[in-house]
Amino acid sequence: MTESPDLPDEKAIAKTFRFRGFRDAMAWMARAAFEAEHIDHHPEWTNVYNRVEVRLTTHDTGGLTAKDLDLARRMEKISGRSLAK
Repeated sequence: MTESPDLPDEKAIAKTFRFRGFRDAMAWMARAAFEAEHIDHHPEWTNVYNRVEVRLTTHDTGGLTAKDLDLARRMEKISGRSLAK
């Protein structure tokens, strides 16, 4: 994930995941939701067809925390082979 352009100074990280299709995007979101719930940290995200835009920040602290980085790593890991080539 990369730093969000609208929040400088590393207050958020953002990434757009592009999947092979809608089904893969939704399946990934379901898996990511379980990971987020497990660590009690929830993303800001949107989905349009095969694209999921994710933004991670910890609102309570006004910036990035270990939970953001942990969730980002988990999201990358589960994206696996579902991503569009």
